[in-house]
Amino acid sequence: MYSIEIRDLTKKFKDKVAVNNISLKIKEGELFALLGVNGAGKTTTIKMLSGLILPTSGDIIIESMDIKKDTLKIKEILNVSPQETAIAPNLTVKENLEFMAGVYQIKNKDDKINGLIKTFKLDEVLNKKAKTLSGGWQRKVSIAISLINDPKILFLDEPTLGLDVIARKELWKVIKGLKGKITIILTTHYMEEAESLSDRIGIMSNGKLIDVGTSKELIKKVKSKNFEDAFVKIATGGDL
Repeated sequence: MYSIEIRDLTKKFKDKVAVNNISLKIKEGELFALLGVNGAGKTTTIKMLSGLILPTSGDIIIESMDIKKDTLKIKEILNVSPQETAIAPNLTVKENLEFMAGVYQIKNKDDKINGLIKTFKLDEVLNKKAKTLSGGWQRKVSIAISLINDPKILFLDEPTLGLDVIARKELWKVIKGLKGKITIILTTHYMEEAESLSDRIGIMSNGKLIDVGTSKELIKKVKSKNFEDAFVKIATGGDL
């Protein structure tokens, strides 16, 4: 069962082609990493998949629904944890969770919040204002909030950007715990992160999806010693 199907997807902004005729299928419960240098087309692709902007041409089918016809229904079953930590700084962690549960009109609000507190081990910071938390804690809370509506699909945009090594590894554990339960689309500039977390990886360059596979498959394909070298070879066409 495919959670996301993309067919001949293209997005143009006036004369600029940001995404150029890409096709892709992502399985239900898969963690798919979408990689590329800045300007490769990742952000535009994610915006189209999450219903923020519509494609110029091509099709996006999410959970058997068409993004053009069923945008509102699709938005109900997905969520985004953006690069910028999406929490209210002057509210406590608990208040943030309660506020977003109210926004989504979660019926079993207390059960859902308690479940997220347990999953993300938020007990020790529950009554602290979000602005007083470390970057690692803020990212944890932000991702917890993005799960408040039980999304079938979660977009993680640079989830560990700016975090120290320990905070990053802790967040990896949380993300790994979500694998198989929901479909996750991950964007990151950390090659080790993509290799460690993802089931498959797609590499974009100049608006095109130029290769897809597991990290091992991509390493083997271009005869590299490690995934970072493989990414550079694929993304640059071997020019570096």
